[in-house]
Amino acid sequence: MGTGSLGPLRVVFLLSAVVSAVPTEEPTPGDSVSSHLPQGCRWCCDPKDGLPSAHAAGTYPVSPSALPYVVPEVRPYINITILKGDKGDRGLLGTPGKPGKEGSRGDRGAPGVKGDKGQVGSPGSPCQMRFSAFSVGRKTALHSSEDFLPLLFDRVFVNTDGHFDMAAGHFVAPLSGLYFFSLNVHSWNFKETYVHVVHNEEAAVILYAQPSDRSIMQSQSVMLALAPGDRVWVRLFKRERENAIYSDDVDTYITFSGHLIKPEDD
Repeated sequence: MGTGSLGPLRVVFLLSAVVSAVPTEEPTPGDSVSSHLPQGCRWCCDPKDGLPSAHAAGTYPVSPSALPYVVPEVRPYINITILKGDKGDRGLLGTPGKPGKEGSRGDRGAPGVKGDKGQVGSPGSPCQMRFSAFSVGRKTALHSSEDFLPLLFDRVFVNTDGHFDMAAGHFVAPLSGLYFFSLNVHSWNFKETYVHVVHNEEAAVILYAQPSDRSIMQSQSVMLALAPGDRVWVRLFKRERENAIYSDDVDTYITFSGHLIKPEDD
């Protein structure tokens, strides 16, 4: 048989072989396509390095239309800067709250910077030179044998400008004003003590001590408003009993003091 007569027969044989290799059913997505391919055949989209592809793993690519539709989450965004209004008016002050507890005392701060030297003050008033003071004492005891007996002094502690007359035992006021006087004596055992602080000829105050077996210190003080030339002095006077004050040559037990507090025209 010649070659020309075999040509149609070869065509028929090849077509039947090809038809027999085509699958009769459409593969499902879960079926493996590679199992229908002849051994040694590869898809044209398989990687060249031999790594297994989705076809080699036995799965087809899923079509986007076959996936479920997921609704995207919408999150609104608001630009606050475009919504900010103008600054409002200042509100009224609220009611003050209750005061809190007092805190502990803080540490002492550092000394401040020394200030500048101040200006010189104006001269003082001449009335600062107007003063008067005296303080005298007696070291001799005295018994009153008459109705009235002036008390004289034999020791001078202070006698500013000689306003106290030592011979008469009188303080003579140099100017009008308010003066303060103080008298201190020592009583005698078992004898009464009667002493007057006299303003001019009138008794201002009295110092008195009853008879006792113990001698003690007695004092009296007074403030007097005097005019220039007024006199203040001390006297003893006798009553039913013997009147006396004690002193000795060693210590001074009897003192009489006074000073100007405020001139009348100040």
